Amino acid sequence: MSVSLNSSHDAPATTGRPHVHEMVVVHRVFRRESALLPRLVRTVPEGDTDRAARVRAVLDDYMTGLHHHHHAEDELIWPLLRSRAAHDEALVERMTEQHEAIDRTLAAVAEWAPLWERSADRIPGEELALALDAHRAALLAHLDEEERSVLPLVAEHLTVAEWDLVGQRGMEELPKNKRLLALGAILEEATPEERAYFLGRVPLVGRLLWRAVGRRQYEALCRTMRAPLAGE
Repeated sequence: MSVSLNSSHDAPATTGRPHVHEMVVVHRVFRRESALLPRLVRTVPEGDTDRAARVRAVLDDYMTGLHHHHHAEDELIWPLLRSRAAHDEALVERMTEQHEAIDRTLAAVAEWAPLWERSADRIPGEELALALDAHRAALLAHLDEEERSVLPLVAEHLTVAEWDLVGQRGMEELPKNKRLLALGAILEEATPEERAYFLGRVPLVGRLLWRAVGRRQYEALCRTMRAPLAGE
């Protein structure tokens, strides 16, 4: 999904309104990775526990990132919208319910993941992939509605500082050794304008690290993990 950076509710922070297009770009990561994960599971050769462990590590990073993303919304966005956009309370409540539904799909993923990782057997692998398929369906419905209906409310009712805190909280909760990979995941499908915007918000030392090592690390991870998908 693409939203113009110059549309009325997507204006950069300098206009005095939250730059909610950031969320659309971040959502691309969850859309892409939730599509890749069941494919990665299904391409692991039966009995290849080393490969299963590597895929499980990527899955765990995805689940951790999504948890932090949703926790920040639960803690920092929904309470403000409830108090300032009371006429849209049903929408905000639906967002909360959708988070809970997504959590239930992830509980099923978390149940099958260790069973599959230990054996790399076909049956638990397919159960895990099916659980990931169900998770993706619930996730996409939520992201679509959030982008369509909630982000305009955020732009109207939250301050720039309140919005910026959401992104800061999400990044702060990531382990430091995962932050460059998270940046790579965001930049992967970004337009030149979006890349410039996100990199511009990274401290100078972070930009230097990204150019020196982070970009290569992310590209190497993508090559390693996605190579088997070429043979599907």
